[in-house]
Amino acid sequence: MRIISVNLNGIRSAAGKGFYEWLARQNADVICLQELKAQAADMTEQMLRPDGYHGYFHYAEKKGYSGVGIYCRQTPQQVIAGLGIAEFDAEGRYLCADFADFSVVSLYLPSGSSGEERQAVKFKFMGAFLPHLKELRASGREVVICGDWNIAHKEIDLKNWRGNKKNSGFLPEERAWLTELFDEVGFVDVFRAVHPELEAYTWWSNRGQAWAKNVGWRIDYQIATPGLALRAQTAEIYKEQRFSDHAPLTIDYRNK
Repeated sequence: MRIISVNLNGIRSAAGKGFYEWLARQNADVICLQELKAQAADMTEQMLRPDGYHGYFHYAEKKGYSGVGIYCRQTPQQVIAGLGIAEFDAEGRYLCADFADFSVVSLYLPSGSSGEERQAVKFKFMGAFLPHLKELRASGREVVICGDWNIAHKEIDLKNWRGNKKNSGFLPEERAWLTELFDEVGFVDVFRAVHPELEAYTWWSNRGQAWAKNVGWRIDYQIATPGLALRAQTAEIYKEQRFSDHAPLTIDYRNK
């Protein structure tokens, strides 16, 4: 079972950069999309339903902003858009597809990099989201939450970690929140489980030749319940082509 997570930084932009041609060659079972930056009226047939896939979306109310989606080969038993919290659901940040024996979530956690106001929103989202994550963990179902979490967990996950200790995405409170998710709630950072020592990144700033110099952040994750995480066989970050400022994260899971 192949699952891909990718922040597109605009689905229309990514489509123009060859994303769908690449996707057609991946033989993925589920693809989680973040930062659609589109409304339903903007979506082409290809974006809504790539060949062989069903498409489900949670758009932001604000035009050209946020939004998440899931492509899947199988029809889900149910799809849940939003967390039931109006201020966050208006931004299109959470979409869950339930299948017979597991659930997949596409998540776009808020960024706090634009200033204190948005950082406060990020912390508020994290506070509201943790109880939901605990519920998912306690449900007994296998779950994988794919997406842009906008937090680099450890020093290995951020090239310039020394210079970012006081910046959004690497704040002690954010990192501690992920540690709690892993160590206490019991979820698993699947890429890190497969590659314990690998320095690899999924996002690069558009400033200062960050991409060319590989000065990046690993902020895109597939975070899974332990049973599903144990089935992970390979985990790769695709960098041969660029569809956005993020790179796709592909993880292959052994079938039961």
